[in-house]
Amino acid sequence: MYVGRDMTELSMLPKSEWKKSELAYFHHSLQQIVPYLNTEGQSIHREIVEEIENRGGLNRGEADYTHGTKTIYD
Repeated sequence: MYVGRDMTELSMLPKSEWKKSELAYFHHSLQQIVPYLNTEGQSIHREIVEEIENRGGLNRGEADYTHGTKTIYD
């Protein structure tokens, strides 16, 4: 289960201030409903994808004993 800031709070912040887990969660959520999103929803999803790309993706560079290479959001 996702534990973090909700979209109401995050919508008041630039995407550059979002955590990777928040980007991953809302990207995954919006990706599942893309066919049903209105123009504003599509724009938000596109901004999230662009921020993920600007950060080099969601994967970590290397794993250690406490973290894998994939960003986990729940």
